[in-house]
Parts: sequence; structure tokens; C-alpha cells
Amino acid sequence: VQLQASGGGLVQAGGSLRLSCAASGRTFSMYGMGWFRQAPGKEREFVAAIGWSGGSTYYADSVKGRFTVSRDRAKNTMYLQMNSLKPEDTAVYYCAADPGGYGPLIEYDYWGQGTLVTVSS
Repeated sequence: VQLQASGGGLVQAGGSLRLSCAASGRTFSMYGMGWFRQAPGKEREFVAAIGWSGGSTYYADSVKGRFTVSRDRAKNTMYLQMNSLKPEDTAVYYCAADPGGYGPLIEYDYWGQGTLVTVSS
């Protein structure tokens, strides 16, 4: 069972990036999924989450209105579209999945390896 996060990179403030999280080894179509991030010297924090159907989403206040989480169940892939990026969005972004639900308080069973997003000012 693997979650593979990709799409990170270096972008200027105000720019956009789209992260992907591809799941393999099992079907995650019935799993809640989420994005977290960890900036240097800081604890990991919740960013966004999406329910198994894709119809329900949840965002941290810091990214609401700028980030959009989505998923393609047929492709077993979750996305995070990040617009209007700020230097404070710089972090390693991790994806996670859990059969029990979605949201910031779920103890996700499966985690990806992370992808680095760097936003320059």
C-alpha cells in the first residue's frame, strides 16, 4: 500500500502549483483523504481533506479560498490545487488516507512520503 505525493517545486509568491497523491496497492475510493504540511522547525499541520465521494471537503482557515482539494476515484488520485501562494506556504506536503473518515482530527492510517513546496517572496 503506497501513497505517492508529487508536484512540488519552487514558485514565486502569487503563483500556483498542483499537487497529486497517487494511491497504489489497494483501492482508496472509499477512503477519506487529506493533505498536511510541515514547515521547517514547525509541527505538521492540517491543510485540507476530502470525503470518499469527493462531495465533502474541509480546509484549514489559512488556505481557505486559495487551495482546492479534489479527487479522481477512477484514477485513485487526490489533488491539491494551490493558488495565490505565499512564502508561509513553504513546507513539505504530505498526503494521507483513512477508511474511517476525513478531516483534521482523523488519525490517518496511510501516509505518503511528502513533496517539497517552496514559495519565494
